[in-house]
Amino acid sequence: MPYALITGASKGIGKAIARELAAKKTDLLLVARSEHLLQELAAELSAGFGIRTAWLAIDLAKQDASARISHWVTEQGYPVHILVNNAGFGLGGSFEQHPVEANRDMMQVNMLVPVELCSLLIPELKKHPRAYILNIASSAAYQAVPGLAVYAATKSFLLSFSRGLQYELRKTTISVTVVSPGGTATEFASTAQLSEKAVKAGEKLNMTAEAVARLAVKAMFARKTELITGWLNKVGAALVWLLPKQLTEKTAAGIYEIK
Repeated sequence: MPYALITGASKGIGKAIARELAAKKTDLLLVARSEHLLQELAAELSAGFGIRTAWLAIDLAKQDASARISHWVTEQGYPVHILVNNAGFGLGGSFEQHPVEANRDMMQVNMLVPVELCSLLIPELKKHPRAYILNIASSAAYQAVPGLAVYAATKSFLLSFSRGLQYELRKTTISVTVVSPGGTATEFASTAQLSEKAVKAGEKLNMTAEAVARLAVKAMFARKTELITGWLNKVGAALVWLLPKQLTEKTAAGIYEIK
């Protein structure tokens, strides 16, 4: 049986997607930084669902990360029919407070790795009668977000790339789905060092990682191009399109306390 390769698989939405696919008897290749968490998850899913699992501990911020993942897949002879580009992180606060290296790492993980893995693995995916690419973007992809300026831009890139790639691959066996969650109960807020006001605002709309994963996997297998999770997030994306950009940007700046 072919495998699903999931980046950022050790925590949050990636971990929940791994569990969702494992329940569907899909063999898994788990990729993330934490060797300990990957070992635990691989053992748990293998024992609990009777599937094959393998894992690779790697820092996706390293420039050779995608090539190393591709080499691992090829060297081990893993057939891959699902690619889940889930890994990503944000940096909250004003743009100038973060060193250039931190923003570069975020752009590497959020944008370059998904593009590189798609490029490297599409030849493998095409070998299968039905294959899938699932990219996890964000509701932040639909507008500029002062206080998460680079993060929102990376997710806008991923959204646009995914839609364009889906059209290019429409006559192949591969479908591309991009899912944009809103606030989700994960470690994102603490990692991004968001303000208390931003955290409280997000908590009002939070979904569980498990709920997001169920919707994402369902959309992927339905071969949908795009999904925004949660009806309030759908309304928010529509309002961003309708309202003046200066107004939506000012509102976002107030939430993230950018003066």
